[in-house]
Amino acid sequence: MMILSGRQNIQYLTGFSGNAATLLVSQSESYLITDYRYYERACEETQGIKVVQRDRDSETLGCCVARCFPDCKTVVFEAAHFSVEQWRAIHADLPYTDVQGVSGWVESLREVKDAQEIAWIQQAAQIADESLKEMLTFVKEGVQERDLALELDYKMRSKGSQGVSFDTILLFAERSALPHGNPGTRRLQKGDFILIDFGAVINGYRSDMTRTYVYGTPTDKQSAMFNTVQQAQHSALENVKQGVDCETLNKIAHQVLASSAFAKYAGEGLGHSLGLELHEQPFLKPNNSYLLKPGNVITIEPGIYIPSYGGVRLEEDIVVTEQGYQCLTNAPQTFEL
Repeated sequence: MMILSGRQNIQYLTGFSGNAATLLVSQSESYLITDYRYYERACEETQGIKVVQRDRDSETLGCCVARCFPDCKTVVFEAAHFSVEQWRAIHADLPYTDVQGVSGWVESLREVKDAQEIAWIQQAAQIADESLKEMLTFVKEGVQERDLALELDYKMRSKGSQGVSFDTILLFAERSALPHGNPGTRRLQKGDFILIDFGAVINGYRSDMTRTYVYGTPTDKQSAMFNTVQQAQHSALENVKQGVDCETLNKIAHQVLASSAFAKYAGEGLGHSLGLELHEQPFLKPNNSYLLKPGNVITIEPGIYIPSYGGVRLEEDIVVTEQGYQCLTNAPQTFEL
């Protein structure tokens, strides 16, 4: 029997999208343990799973697990999703003689997406595309980073996104050199970079796209940065196909960046998979020999980040196919606004 508590893993296996749940899986039956807040929702969202309502005040989780599987002798648990304190409390009430922690079992199943999962990610990407187009009409001199970020988040929600894929990154000028900076009160001026990294969510599945602009006419240096990043991205995309390994794709893009005038400012890693979580396996980075398979949904996002000057990143979501790949994000890569 296996005990799971990772929220995304539970949603992937059962369809339950709420919090406060523990999933028990054996070869013959499965139980989803939750409390009164999520019991009805769990019954509605799951099929073929026995939903168990636990009174948290009168029954410990460990005792509830033992009640569901009283005769079990061997149990494995998701080591990455339990704290030491949580597991000690559960284990104290378990009568099982053989207990082992494991990692990555369900995550490995999630690496290849089925047609429905891809459709949800594509829908999220389409919402992001449309929302970005509408938000860009609000770009004007003097506007604050956080105001544009809020407008973009509102646009996505108004078009059906369940929320935001992650906290929207929207940065001007020299702050665009922060790969994961928070929008602040910086006001837009002519000649500023505008870096926007954001995503929408449909049924828990996320999109993730980055666009970089210049407000006004770009300088030669700004244009060179953009063109270099775009070339690195195109070089990687031209080589995406089933059977290519993640390290090779990363190396192809990095070679373009390394041979440019901005070599020492190149970002590390080319991208990652995404789905129920923003960052999933496989990662496109050095020393990762994972061979891409049809159904892998990955980002291709090279970047250049020059401290105190600015940064450029371009990011697409793609799904690997038997013929090559399909791009899920379709917002134009315009540079000059």
